[in-house]
Amino acid sequence: MPTAEQSIRCVILCQSLTNTLTPIFVVCLDERTGNLFILAGDNIEI
Repeated sequence: MPTAEQSIRCVILCQSLTNTLTPIFVVCLDERTGNLFILAGDNIEI
């Protein structure tokens, strides 16, 4: 479970990305480390 600060920061970052029409592909929390990851961009190749 993300912390309250991580949750708020995630919403702010996702909103900023959306405002610039940047596609967001993945938002996930690594439960082992507690890190929140956002995979976004125009030139993503997996």
